[in-house]
Amino acid sequence: MPVTKLEMHRVEKPWGRHSLGFGFADQPADADPVGEIWYKTPGDDTPDLLVKYLFTSEKLSVQVHPDDRQAQARGLPRGKDECWTLLAAEPDSTIALGTLEPMTAEQLRDAALDGSIEQKLDWKPVKAGDFFYAKSGTVHAIGAGITLIEIQQNSETTYRLYDYGRPRELHLEDGVAVSDARPFVAPEAPGQIAENRAILVNGPKFVLERWTGGDRSVKVPAGVKGWFVPVTGNGTADGTKWTAGDCLTFEGEVQLQASEDSDLLFAYPGQQYA
Repeated sequence: MPVTKLEMHRVEKPWGRHSLGFGFADQPADADPVGEIWYKTPGDDTPDLLVKYLFTSEKLSVQVHPDDRQAQARGLPRGKDECWTLLAAEPDSTIALGTLEPMTAEQLRDAALDGSIEQKLDWKPVKAGDFFYAKSGTVHAIGAGITLIEIQQNSETTYRLYDYGRPRELHLEDGVAVSDARPFVAPEAPGQIAENRAILVNGPKFVLERWTGGDRSVKVPAGVKGWFVPVTGNGTADGTKWTAGDCLTFEGEVQLQASEDSDLLFAYPGQQYA
C-alpha cells in the first residue's frame, strides 16, 4: 500500500501530563499522566524512523544516545539522531543542548555524580515554532512545560547521566563513553528552498522537510518509506483522509491534498534531500 495510517499509542510517564491539547483527548484524572504518543507501523516493528509527541510537566533526565557504530558494537541495530519541533512551551521552558564549555570524560563523570552537570549544560529558552536537531553524542535534556514532535532514528537506547535524584537507573559509564561534551552547534540545513518547502534536516541519517498547504505529488524513492506528520490542517493522501495528530507512511508516488492552513512534516531515511 502506498499510504498507511499508523496506529497511535499512548505511553504513561511520571513527567507527563493529563491535559494534552492539540486535538488529543485528555487523560482521566485518576490515571497516570501521558508523556508520549507514538505511532506504530503495522507489521513492522523495526522501521528506520519513529515519530513521537512529547508532553512534559517536569524536566526529563540529562541523557545521551550512541551513534550507529557505538550501538552496533553493543549488538543494537542503530544509534539515535533526533529532532524536535516545538508546538507549545510555557514562558520559562528550556531545553539543554550541549555543555557550556568543552568537558573531558572525567569532568563529565564527576559533574554527573555530584549534580553540577545541571548547571554546566546550555539551557536554551524555547517557544512554539522552534526547531532543534540533536545528533547522537549530544548531551541534552528536555525541560518542563513543553509539547513537541520528535522525529528520530528508531532506537530507544538512552543513557541517563543524571536524573535530579529520581530513583531511576543511571548509565553513567556507557553515557560518558558516547558523549561529545562540548557546546552545541546546530547542523547546517538548506532551509527554505521553495515557497512551500523547507529542509530542516539534511541527513546523514534522515531528511526532514516542512511543507505548507496545497496539492502536491510526493515521490518517495524506490525501497524507501516516508513519514508524513501533519502538525495542523487536514486533507487526503491518495484518498486516505488525515488530520492534525495523525501519522502516515508513504511509498512510491502519492497525491497529497492539504488545506491551506496546513503545516506539514515529512521525514525519510537518507543522506540528503531529493
